[in-house]
Amino acid sequence: MEIQKAAMAGTLESSDAQVTVMPGEGNGIELTLESSVMNQYGRQIKKTVLAVLEGLGVKDARVKVVDKGALDCTLKARVECAVFRSNDASDKNIPWGGVIK
Repeated sequence: MEIQKAAMAGTLESSDAQVTVMPGEGNGIELTLESSVMNQYGRQIKKTVLAVLEGLGVKDARVKVVDKGALDCTLKARVECAVFRSNDASDKNIPWGGVIK
């Protein structure tokens, strides 16, 4: 799946994450991560975000994640939603949660 325009999902509330995706510049996935729990979970957050992008077939994108202690399931949902919004697909009949294995 290609990122066609900038899109965002999530909030900056506690236990949530705000994910922004933008079209890439031909450099693959460029991930910027800010987290209140970076020292404890930074590697796991990065691994989760990259796995969701891979599962959706995103190969070139700029992704910014501002994490406020979100669980993995929340991160997955936010990334999935932002990618679908970038393609104006979020209002269509999407099997939310069933796309990512």
